[in-house]
Amino acid sequence: MQPQPQNTFPPQHQNRQPGREAEMNPLPQYDNPAYKASGRLSGKKAIITGGDSGIGRAVAVAYAKEGADVAIIHLCENSDAQEPVQAVEGLGGKCIAIQSDLRMEENAAQAVEQAVTQLGGLDILINNAGVQHPQNSISDITKEQLLTTFESNFFSCFYMTKAALQHLTAGCTIINTASITAFEGKPTLIDYSATKGAIVSFTRSMALSLMEMGIRVNAVSPGPVWTPLIVSSFSPEEVQTFGSTSPMQRAAQPYELAPIYIFLACEDSSNISGQVFHVNSGTIIN
Repeated sequence: MQPQPQNTFPPQHQNRQPGREAEMNPLPQYDNPAYKASGRLSGKKAIITGGDSGIGRAVAVAYAKEGADVAIIHLCENSDAQEPVQAVEGLGGKCIAIQSDLRMEENAAQAVEQAVTQLGGLDILINNAGVQHPQNSISDITKEQLLTTFESNFFSCFYMTKAALQHLTAGCTIINTASITAFEGKPTLIDYSATKGAIVSFTRSMALSLMEMGIRVNAVSPGPVWTPLIVSSFSPEEVQTFGSTSPMQRAAQPYELAPIYIFLACEDSSNISGQVFHVNSGTIIN
């Protein structure tokens, strides 16, 4: 039986997307102080798109704890981007923030080159940036919205992967952020769900394409996660009950997603490629 929605967050809404993490109430938990690092990413260099907030921010900090240097790419959230930079540097790592609109291929190529130059190499690419614009019907989705959603979520993933491949060698990894909506669908997120389905297929095809090169490609498929995308997408009433109908009856905090991104980037997952990992508050996906 599907749980009845319960109030889990104060009602709120931000009128611009991407949203600002600093304005959320409560603030998302991106760091797990109890996490015990073991140097699994020591000396690695990683690029994380959408690394200024949400899942991307949590992964950046967790990667730094495991010994990686990080470049985070963000669209316009300069104040949010300073938080992970300071957190990573506080852990003794290197973190650079790059502002770029990855919907354009030339921007993605330039961002990758800047990151590689400043980091001194590239071992891990995480395609995590995304937007969503809920609509009640396909009739309400304009051509402009459709293009924006695909350019932001899928084209950026394609462009970043294409640019990064010039720098990746055997043992390197690519991790794409998909979504539970790619598997379950969602009536108010038709175009968003379609982009995430495209990312799943892209992940599988790229894994096969890069197998002989020794580059592994996998995806993480989150369920409800407390990030700025939520408060900038949904109404205050929807935010208030966000995540409460999942089996765990709650949304995840961003730090709860970080360990799977560590696992897929390190040698612990050396025999895994072309797979999708579901971290979704208990929803069973078969």
